[in-house]
Amino acid sequence: MIQNKERFYRLAYSYVQNPDDALDIVQDSIHKAITSKTLKDEKAIKSWFYRIVVNTSLDFLRRKKKVTVVDDTTIQLQMSGHQDHYTDIDLHQSLNELLPEYRSVVVLRYFEDLKLEEVAEILDLNVNTVKTRLYKALKILRVQMDSEEAK
Repeated sequence: MIQNKERFYRLAYSYVQNPDDALDIVQDSIHKAITSKTLKDEKAIKSWFYRIVVNTSLDFLRRKKKVTVVDDTTIQLQMSGHQDHYTDIDLHQSLNELLPEYRSVVVLRYFEDLKLEEVAEILDLNVNTVKTRLYKALKILRVQMDSEEAK
């Protein structure tokens, strides 16, 4: 776990987009891993811990959806009807708009540079399901980026 701590942090950060929350998720994941007795094969510890980080991140996002804190500046911007128009869409913003099951596949495959088989193992999915989700996610991202480019 120590050798891959930066990868685990990046993975958590890709979900929550907040450095403090990402650190909390990694810390919670480490706690869960230490107290858990579900590891069956020590050779699979890396993918096992990736799965814990992904699930902890998704749990965090579910809890966060229930409570949304908005600062005064954001409230004022929304009340004034102010809208920003950007010519270039940020990839991370597009990723955040994807459903979690698509985002997970893209992040693990391209940002963590894992093989499809490893992604399937981490997400506890069939390799063909991972391929399908990856294809759909890339198609959605392409449409989003093309539509933003056209604006």
